Amino acid sequence: MGALHLLFLTLSAVAITAVTAHNITDMLAPLPDYSVFNKYLTETKLADEINTRDSITVLVLNNAAMTALAGNHPPSVIKNALRLHVLLDYYDPTKLHKISEGSVLTTTLYQTTGNAPGKLGFVNITDLKGGKVGFGSAAPGSKLDSSYTKSVKQLPYNISVLEINQPIIAPGILTAPAPSASDVNITAALEKAGCKTFVQLITSSGVLKVFESAVSKGLTLFAPSDEAFKAKGVPDLGKLTNAELVSLLQYHALASYTPFGTLKTTKAPITTLATNGAGKYDLKVKTAGDSVTLDTGVDSSRVASTVVDATPLCIFTVDNVLLPADLFGKSPSPAPGPAPEVSPSPAPSGPVPAPAPGSAAAPSPFLSPPAPPTSAPAGGPAEGPAAESQNSSSDDSAGVVIAPAVVQALVSVALSVIISVLLS
Repeated sequence: MGALHLLFLTLSAVAITAVTAHNITDMLAPLPDYSVFNKYLTETKLADEINTRDSITVLVLNNAAMTALAGNHPPSVIKNALRLHVLLDYYDPTKLHKISEGSVLTTTLYQTTGNAPGKLGFVNITDLKGGKVGFGSAAPGSKLDSSYTKSVKQLPYNISVLEINQPIIAPGILTAPAPSASDVNITAALEKAGCKTFVQLITSSGVLKVFESAVSKGLTLFAPSDEAFKAKGVPDLGKLTNAELVSLLQYHALASYTPFGTLKTTKAPITTLATNGAGKYDLKVKTAGDSVTLDTGVDSSRVASTVVDATPLCIFTVDNVLLPADLFGKSPSPAPGPAPEVSPSPAPSGPVPAPAPGSAAAPSPFLSPPAPPTSAPAGGPAEGPAAESQNSSSDDSAGVVIAPAVVQALVSVALSVIISVLLS
């Protein structure tokens, strides 16, 4: 029974994983009517924010409506407008027509930015009866200009995609001066966020100019707070060469626009501006709920706050100075100890045969002689620690390759057991 219970738990975990995973761009890719909407989800990185959420509803616009919404607005404005079309709750057609008291206010991704005063980050959903459902900004005086058109796709109760006929426009969302990367004063933003020491270092070293020249193509900064530089364990930066200091500072930047939602979905190590042919200078991202931690291999730091998110520029504060393993992870080699005393072996009687061509070199006289190999069938694999290590490595690799097959086998066995129980 214990094995059967474990099998059922495994099957449940597989089923839950399959249900909760979603990718909004993959869901919309086969649907050409929403190609423009999908394009902006990708360009603004809003898709990454959507993919990290559960119990969410995306209100999509067809190509004509999305083109009209985008107009000539900068990416940061379009991103905020699209955030208003992502509801932080699950709504399918059935739920829309069963709204209690006919109307409800629901939170959107725009509310999570902290830039939506009052009720600008909420959407009003009203059941208009006769099969019609209206959508509009929850700001006082706003109208229900948008209406539900049709259901696109649902993965209950994880994500629902619904089409509406017109965009939801909150007052001022398209006309307010949204931050533009070209207008952001990096040093002023950092100083206001409590990162004056970091500003002094990037200015005096010339790294600030590197950052400013990289903005147009995409830049993400992880700025340590002033307190981070005073923390115990931070090395004396005055002892670094200028080249080492530049590498350390560039290690706190990525040559891409990587907002918080994108960080949360990052699995592989990410390269930094310090990455070059001589060193990796990469970072690993670890996520726990809504918390993101950067791991250097020497230390780690939580991403504390978002200072600027203006496509293509992101500035975050971090709790600790990021110490790259390429600079601070090399421990000095220990001094060699005295050679162990070895009792002299008796001289062999008779002539010593010369080693056969291609044979391994004779072992050093300062090392203990190797243990004799265990017998093995001719042509068979040798046994011993080396063989075990090779077998272990081979098994690990095979495990990675056949993992889907293992899962499929577990599912098949579980289903067989269930059928047997039902038929017995």
